[in-house]
Amino acid sequence: MLNRFDLEFFIRKVQLAGARMGIAAFAVCCSGSLGLQVSLASEHKERPNEDGAANIRTLPGFEVELVYSVPNKQGSWVSLAAEKPGRLVASDQYGRLYRITPGTSAESTKVEPLPAKIGRAQGLLYAFESLYVMAHAGDDQPAGLYRLRDTNGDDQYDQVTLILPVDGGGEHGPHAIVLSPDGKSLYVCAGNHTKPPAFQTTALPATWEEDQVIPRQWDAGGHAVGIMAPGGWIAQVDPEGKKVHLVAAGFRNEYDIAFNSAGELFTYDADMEWDVGAPWYRPTRVNHAVSGAEFGWRSGTGKWPAYYPDSLGSVIDIGPGSPTGVTFGTGAKYPAKYQHALYIADWSYGIIYALHLAPDGGTYSAEAELFCSAPAMQVADMVVNPSDGLLYYVVGGRRTQSSLYRVHYRGSDAVTPAPAVELTGVQRDRRRLEELHHSIGVKAVDEAWNFLGNSDRNLRYAARIAIEHQPAETWQNRISQVIDTQTALEISLAAVRSRVPDCKAAVMDQLSALKWNDLAVEQRLHLLRVYGLASIRLADFSASDWQTVVKHVADHFPSGNVQTDLELARLLTAAQHPAATATMVQLLRAAPTQEEQIHYAYCSAYATKGWTPTLREDYFRWFVDSANLRGGHSFSGFIANIRKQAVESLDWSQMDAAVTASLKAVLALEPTETNPQAELAARPVVKQWSMADLLAKVEAPLEGRDFENGKRMFAVTQCFKCHRFEGIGGMVGPDLSAVGRRFSKHDLLESLLVPSKVVSDQYQATIFQMVDGRVITGRVVNLNGQEYMVQEDMLNPGQLTSLKVNDIEEMKASEISMMPANLLDTLTEDDVLDLMAYLRSSGDRNFNEVQSPK
Repeated sequence: MLNRFDLEFFIRKVQLAGARMGIAAFAVCCSGSLGLQVSLASEHKERPNEDGAANIRTLPGFEVELVYSVPNKQGSWVSLAAEKPGRLVASDQYGRLYRITPGTSAESTKVEPLPAKIGRAQGLLYAFESLYVMAHAGDDQPAGLYRLRDTNGDDQYDQVTLILPVDGGGEHGPHAIVLSPDGKSLYVCAGNHTKPPAFQTTALPATWEEDQVIPRQWDAGGHAVGIMAPGGWIAQVDPEGKKVHLVAAGFRNEYDIAFNSAGELFTYDADMEWDVGAPWYRPTRVNHAVSGAEFGWRSGTGKWPAYYPDSLGSVIDIGPGSPTGVTFGTGAKYPAKYQHALYIADWSYGIIYALHLAPDGGTYSAEAELFCSAPAMQVADMVVNPSDGLLYYVVGGRRTQSSLYRVHYRGSDAVTPAPAVELTGVQRDRRRLEELHHSIGVKAVDEAWNFLGNSDRNLRYAARIAIEHQPAETWQNRISQVIDTQTALEISLAAVRSRVPDCKAAVMDQLSALKWNDLAVEQRLHLLRVYGLASIRLADFSASDWQTVVKHVADHFPSGNVQTDLELARLLTAAQHPAATATMVQLLRAAPTQEEQIHYAYCSAYATKGWTPTLREDYFRWFVDSANLRGGHSFSGFIANIRKQAVESLDWSQMDAAVTASLKAVLALEPTETNPQAELAARPVVKQWSMADLLAKVEAPLEGRDFENGKRMFAVTQCFKCHRFEGIGGMVGPDLSAVGRRFSKHDLLESLLVPSKVVSDQYQATIFQMVDGRVITGRVVNLNGQEYMVQEDMLNPGQLTSLKVNDIEEMKASEISMMPANLLDTLTEDDVLDLMAYLRSSGDRNFNEVQSPK
């Protein structure tokens, strides 16, 4: 064994051996330079783990300290809050509450169970001389928001009152509670398996619907089937739980929420990992939860793209993961940059990110920095303790071993309190518009109207929501009077969403008058979305209206812009435009990414016109080839369901015997699967490229390169399988959209030629030496009790290997990248230069180093 692993790998050998004899608990233990983390489980261990934080990776100047290793009898902690000075409160996911008085060491930390008969909390907050608990159902305890009080002064909570019942539970149930910026109310959030309570008021107009232009297919694995809009939600609640105001909705499963020092609300929303590889997959992402926000979660294939104008996008996309706790560093004894940072926890991959926000129009953009990480460090919740100014975080959940940590700053930078974040002028304008998010009348319409044509998306959104709140009679006569393009698009969207009586003629006149070639890409997408919504929401939308739509947009399909073509396919399928069918099949067969291919296959399954025998056979042959595509748990089921729908759409009565026989022969073909890595290896090797071969030519201006060939090379080298580029491609690797702006040409080329030289903690694999002699390398993507789920192949993200903790001999971080080496060896020099130019372009054909051939 020694010849395979470093000697330091055996520091915890005795503990591991003990675990297999049933005497060690699921305790975190790490080994220094390797970033090692080993976890063990048992029913019996009561002593704390002494060195659990020793080698969790942190930023320079920061240090992680183990505060308390939770014995098994105290459960698996998932929620954490600061209580009275010097104390914290935590909750077991399946049990009671615990009060923690942190000591100067793990040995001096005091933990005691609270006697109050309440627990199973995924949200805790001490405010208004009360402990608020967002509890899940169990042991005769209904789910909901509880208020706990100490009525007799004995420092225990003897009064437990359910102030807001909530219908929902489980890991997508009711979650966090935070105090409002003015200290007068609470904010609560819940996942998409939690029915919205009765809202007395709502910032988001209560007109939410599914809004699917073509039929939605439910998740092939059965997840969230039947769950409808608005999905996960955030609400403001008064301290007594009597007044509930909806703030934002359209989330999948946001576990926690946090305000920055300027009173701006943020959350970290979950992806649907079973969708990985499909066009409707949305990565985990941080959302700015402004008043009236809709973020477009819908079940199954129905998730709204981030570019829909009736939804808001993300501040930053993180990628696959399991979002849990979030908090700002306000009050932390850290350098100013980290006091202003938003900390977000990824439970699956064992990462805490520090997000550094920057004003971006009416909202923010962000850069993510790994704050601390370790494999299988299942961070559940975080809080800055006002008593000592340190970030505390707890790991646990799903019956895994829990530990409580805190993060010190030991560096030389000043840690004096940083001034509060200030809003920009544009952000203040957005806030003023948000004050109009209730019924006021003509005055609100007048105030909001001039912002409908604003260049900033968030201002336009806030203005439109303000107008939708006003009675239709205060603004419907203005629809036909608009001459500004952007205002016409926004007010048409408002009218359709609000189902303004007799608005169709004015809306269709406004839209059809817009000249396609005069519209920016964002405006074209807006136009297509309003047309689609009109067909769904307006009862009097007729066949002649569809003809108007087709006349306006069909000649521009394909447009050359990926997102626009995806939406044109969706809309022209709903219109049953015959000519669109051939275009979709051509795009299906030529698309460089599987996400695009699946979208065109999905739309084509509902097309009933425009088919020829050759076209139909070519379409169904794609399903034979689709066996090579890879994705999450539901991926193959979605492909099968799309094919099933396409078969059901066939009109056999219109086919003669020869056509019928030929098509049935194609339908009888078995899917043929090949290894994508073998496909790449089958390409002839041009040269084993080195930095010396290419660096001088790469560092020269990349002018006159072939954009389309660069894009093809991105597909040929399988990059699209794992990486997203300008909104298209996979998400199991980092998004490369901004890689040309963030890295030098030298570093970018080196990352392609020598991927293992620098391996990001975020995407680092772990090597598992098993008791039976096997060596398994992959990323830990999930945990449950004493079991790890490991992703061994990034090209096949849905195939996970289950490893039992007690079967693991040792584990350590791999120094080898999961990105294959020698990817460029089958490319010519021109191919490599075109690929580099494509990556440098960030998708912009007009980038000064990239010019498409004439």
